[in-house]
Amino acid sequence: MDGLVEFRTADGAVIVVEGAEDESGSRLVARGDGTVLAARTFEGSLEGVRAAAESALRVFRDGSLRPDSVEIEFGVRLTAEAGALIAKSAVEGHLLVKLAWSPEPPAGAPEAAPRS
Repeated sequence: MDGLVEFRTADGAVIVVEGAEDESGSRLVARGDGTVLAARTFEGSLEGVRAAAESALRVFRDGSLRPDSVEIEFGVRLTAEAGALIAKSAVEGHLLVKLAWSPEPPAGAPEAAPRS
């Protein structure tokens, strides 16, 4: 275990997660129990991942493929200083995208109600 990082939510709740070691080699000062207080709120830490998800969804929904559904999975790593990062899996960033299309109804068949 690299250490524990304590995040506060906007409403003051405490979330403690196993933190990843900072690759720069710098060390943060920990409390007596070894827990490091994060520099950002939990929500603030996840803001960049949310923006990345919105951007990725826009690329796949608004492009020429026009899938019926899009699933995007990010591996997220939480650090005390940087907040939430898209975690790498093996050597590359971790991003799994699933696109799905419903089969076309046969010609002359009544169309199903559109999905929302």
